[in-house]
Amino acid sequence: MTYVQLGRSGVKVSRLCLGTMNFGPQTSEADSFAIMDHALDLGLNFYDTADVYGWQKGEGVTEQIVGRWFAQGGGRRDKVVLATKVYGDMGDWPNQSKLSALHLRAACDASLRRLQTDHIDLYQMHHIDRATPWDEIWQALDVLVQQGKIVYCGSSNFAGWHLAQAQAAARARHFLGLISEQSLYNLAARQVELEVLPACQAYGLGVLPWSPLAGGLLGGALAKAAAGRRSSAQVQERIVQQRDKLQRYETLCKELGVAPAVVALAWLLHQQAVTAPIIGPRTLAQLEESLPALTLALDAPTLKALDEIWPGPGGPAPEAYAW
Repeated sequence: MTYVQLGRSGVKVSRLCLGTMNFGPQTSEADSFAIMDHALDLGLNFYDTADVYGWQKGEGVTEQIVGRWFAQGGGRRDKVVLATKVYGDMGDWPNQSKLSALHLRAACDASLRRLQTDHIDLYQMHHIDRATPWDEIWQALDVLVQQGKIVYCGSSNFAGWHLAQAQAAARARHFLGLISEQSLYNLAARQVELEVLPACQAYGLGVLPWSPLAGGLLGGALAKAAAGRRSSAQVQERIVQQRDKLQRYETLCKELGVAPAVVALAWLLHQQAVTAPIIGPRTLAQLEESLPALTLALDAPTLKALDEIWPGPGGPAPEAYAW
């Protein structure tokens, strides 16, 4: 396993991050334990979750599963760089969501209880909170750092200018600020190349792409449909909309002799700003199927062919749309 530093921090993480969003809703607790154990055996040391995962308001179902896995001992917690998120609705009262100092304090304590740990390695803001000033957010997070409850801070789904705002406010407080940004990024969704990725590189933030397979679209959706496997209604709609691109993509993957999902992950690993795509296996087999991406080298002609099939926005802003 190859390890890289997460952004400008000193912490080292595996080049694939194990996402746990399916644990609970789609994957049983026993199978979730097996996936996490196997990931650790393979050397994956970066696990990502969120307080809202499990999709039962206020329950933190997935965090509880991860916590019970940690509770088995065996050095599990010490080996893992643990990331979770805060922002979503954890109750029906007005201060049980978003990024107020009040909610950050309560949400962090609740996540720690569910995860059965005394600290969170990477505490990520799941979305921007336009109603809460940055001074309040950073003061609250600084207190959590001083208390030893969190080690690093990250963001998710931020725009480039949100990252700039956040880092400017953190710097004014002599606070480390963000070390990572978790964004929607894959071959079929490249908008972040305009401003988010340049901002991350400028401020020393590691990029953690979520949905690297575009919800399954890039995982051989056409071939699976032809074999009679049904995907979600959203993916089926996108198949209809992008059939020509998918046909060209899956043909290219077949010529390479590599599974489409592996090519999609490997393409992300070839992007300079990317630290670790977040994979979300529902099964042990899906975890294993992702691993070849770590060693797949895509040559220049292949990268060019992928760009032609799935063109980006034209590079960073403003060159992408000006002149």
